[in-house]
Amino acid sequence: MSPFTGEFTGTALLILLGSGVVANVVLTKTKGQSSGWIVITFGWAMAVFLGVYASNTLGGSGHINPAVSIALAIFGDFDKGLLGTYVIAQLAGAFTGAVIAWLAYKQHFDETADANLKMAVFCTSPAIRHSFYNLTTEIIGGFALLFGALAISKPAGSMGALDALPVALLVLGIGLSLGGPTGYAINKNAHDNPYVMSLGYVAPGGPDSPSTSEASN
Repeated sequence: MSPFTGEFTGTALLILLGSGVVANVVLTKTKGQSSGWIVITFGWAMAVFLGVYASNTLGGSGHINPAVSIALAIFGDFDKGLLGTYVIAQLAGAFTGAVIAWLAYKQHFDETADANLKMAVFCTSPAIRHSFYNLTTEIIGGFALLFGALAISKPAGSMGALDALPVALLVLGIGLSLGGPTGYAINKNAHDNPYVMSLGYVAPGGPDSPSTSEASN
């Protein structure tokens, strides 16, 4: 396989499972409706675990996040010549994963009247809207992710699937501890590409558009 295949597949799997667990919790008439924040954080951690493992297995490096690739290219030993390939694969994978998640829950999107809930499947929003503090929370979470990822070193011998466990636990910890104010959009690729997809398929114009307001009333 190739780095492009690995990063594309890993990122697509990340978004499919991550957005999928949010859809299961917030959309109408799902089996997991209203099961809560803990389910979402553990679901996203599992999505990271499986995404990283799939990426590594298929030829990628398990970054599945442009910010991680860029940080490792600047501060680590990641080959800068591969940066463009990785970022493109991650962007395409995120969009693809979001589309597949939408297809899987299409009937439940149709049953859900509140367009803000539908948008929440693909992007985060603050619990209390305040630009400065919302941004501060995201910066703190983002730095926790990047510094944590840089601090995690691979063992001399491969442990197979367990190689992906430290990153998954890192994301779980960030979600449980720092996710309350804004929903921890620490992977901007996991937020921005699905958000773009949702503008066309879920809530045209975004959460504050007239169509969204009408759907929420």
